[in-house]
Amino acid sequence: MQQLSVPSLLARSPQMTGAELASSLVPPRQFAQATLDNYRPDPDYPSQAEAVTAVKAFVASWKPGAGGGLFSRRKTVEVKPGLYLDGGFGVGKTHLLAALWKLAPGRKYFGTFIEYTALVGALGYAQSLALFSGASLLAIDEFELDDPGDTMIMSRLLGSLTASGTRIAATSNTPPNALGEGRFAAADFLREIQGISDRFEIIRIDGLDFRRREIEGHAIVTDDNGFDSAVTAAAAVGTVTADDFDAILKHLSTVHPSRYVKLVDGLDAIGIRGVRTLSDQSDALRFVALVDRLYDAQVRVIATGTPLDAAFGDDMLAGGYRKKYLRAVSRLIALTSTPG
Repeated sequence: MQQLSVPSLLARSPQMTGAELASSLVPPRQFAQATLDNYRPDPDYPSQAEAVTAVKAFVASWKPGAGGGLFSRRKTVEVKPGLYLDGGFGVGKTHLLAALWKLAPGRKYFGTFIEYTALVGALGYAQSLALFSGASLLAIDEFELDDPGDTMIMSRLLGSLTASGTRIAATSNTPPNALGEGRFAAADFLREIQGISDRFEIIRIDGLDFRRREIEGHAIVTDDNGFDSAVTAAAAVGTVTADDFDAILKHLSTVHPSRYVKLVDGLDAIGIRGVRTLSDQSDALRFVALVDRLYDAQVRVIATGTPLDAAFGDDMLAGGYRKKYLRAVSRLIALTSTPG
């Protein structure tokens, strides 16, 4: 059988206008059907059902005269313009955020913290503020506190937007082995956003990862002899690229992270040869941003070399970007396990 010709990711150098960047800020396709009705709270963790109630009250407060939220007969209760869902992996925060986004009226945006900061970096602060002004909602998944500069830029942006009537809903992503770190993350979040901290209601969501995946699991590795046949088989049924790991890292440095969404657009699988443990923090963070976009688009990963869950060394996992790397590890385990 003749082997298929597989294109290279390096041939993609996407350019995106501000309008195109904004249009990409919607929930990932795996949450396209997410609603409050099909969220299934774990009865062993009452905070999950309480979170649904809080989201419903937040949504109800958009209605004229609905200051009392779900309990309209009772004394009017002020509903804060910000909602922050704080919890571990796999407890349904993104599901709830996507469901909330769907119920919000008017013009609205949904993206990860990294996507928003990348967009501000690409467009500049003034143009970004003009772009988001007048929106009913900014939904921010996986709010990060690792970079003080990015956090303060977002603080300034959110402060301006909430002052003009935009509502903010955000999530944090606390690893399940973080021993209460989620509460510290919420405290850090409130401290960092200073002037708008009193506008957020903090909802703690406890529970187990619904995927029941162990973070200590391993990404699947394809041996060198089987790589070409695996990529060729994937290319027979979808759009696939194949490149060396170091070449991909070099290419990522030439593409702004805000455009990674278009870099992987239309792909069904990506082949990566010769994965190694990363030693450069900038390479690692760009790779995390790529992994996030691959995961959002549910692009299967076929890789050789070092298991992708070991791509981040012990020093990196012990550093300030630990949460980002752990999230990427969890996602890479899932993406390499996706059947072809």
